[in-house]
Amino acid sequence: MMQAGRRTLMCVAAACAALASAGALAQLAPSDAPPAVKGWRAVTVAEGVNQPWGMAWLPNGKLLVTSKKGTLHILNGSRFDPVPMEGLPEVFTGGQGGLLDIALHPADKTNPRVYMTLSTGTSEANRTTLVQGVFDGKRVHSIKKIFQVQPDKSGGQHFGSRLLWLADGTLLMSIGDGGNPPQRIGSMLAREQAQNLASHQGAILRLTDQGKAAAGNPLAAKPGALPEIWSYGHRNIQAMARDAAGRVWATEHGPRGGDELNLIEGGGNYGWPLQSYGADYRTAEPVGVKAVPGMTGPKVAWVPSPAPSGLAYYTGKHFPQWRGSLFSGGLAALDVRRVAIDKDGNVTAQERLEIGKRVRDVKQGPDGYLYLLTDAADGQLLRIEPAR
Repeated sequence: MMQAGRRTLMCVAAACAALASAGALAQLAPSDAPPAVKGWRAVTVAEGVNQPWGMAWLPNGKLLVTSKKGTLHILNGSRFDPVPMEGLPEVFTGGQGGLLDIALHPADKTNPRVYMTLSTGTSEANRTTLVQGVFDGKRVHSIKKIFQVQPDKSGGQHFGSRLLWLADGTLLMSIGDGGNPPQRIGSMLAREQAQNLASHQGAILRLTDQGKAAAGNPLAAKPGALPEIWSYGHRNIQAMARDAAGRVWATEHGPRGGDELNLIEGGGNYGWPLQSYGADYRTAEPVGVKAVPGMTGPKVAWVPSPAPSGLAYYTGKHFPQWRGSLFSGGLAALDVRRVAIDKDGNVTAQERLEIGKRVRDVKQGPDGYLYLLTDAADGQLLRIEPAR
């Protein structure tokens, strides 16, 4: 299957290059950093988590925050307190690995089920893993593995991974492609796994709340395809969010520019590494071409890269002019980008909030404010408020 997939990939790449050279497809104009916006301020709510990564609000309004280093914390007033975890597998924290995203089961009002993604294994053999536990108000207990990505990879790059519940009670989980060249998985470059439906790497998965393949996944009937795959052709998705219409948006990292905002639909092929606005880190040569027949292009391609991480759809009352916009955090750009979208899913405007710190996650809280996690050894939780 790996060899057949590699032959198919090479044939498709050649056809795509030929079409691109003939000017067969229209290309999206890349977006530079948008203009800065005023009228807001960032207020420090709490600090002290070592490299915070994901956050989720409990039914009682309290906030849980994961640390990449493998710990969980709860916000109590202006401080973070540790939350014991019983049964958490050993976390692989090499490179980009660690304890990553967190989401709570939307149906649970008391003792909620807690879902977390983490990297497990060793530097030679690791993978992204999904666990489920129960928060009883003091600790997360009964933690168990409910899904593991296959195949294993080596190194510490491109684990993904964000979690997003859909309205039907299924769970989306984003998986990175496994790493940059010369990183390999089996006989293939790791990045080529994103076009290999026999691999979870470089895909968004749709799962039940027990970690099984959800019914009706659009590629499940395709010969050789893993039944969990919902969309594929992704490099390294670091954020997902749903808008008011229920549409799924995701941001992902591209190499040397070409970070993307995508509108995700089940069954879609988003092109990586055959379709890209980025360039190879080693050679500076373009990776693939910018548009490929039958593959879905991005709504925004950011060049240079802001390194997007965290995504929120804003519905709050504190900034009426921002309602209906997406907010994307930036690790490299040290900002948050507001992306205005219309009812048809078209991007109509962009502007940025200059934070001056690496922004790892962005969420709207129950109070209608936007909250940010900064990526640092003494990470902060910031709240975005109207300027006084």
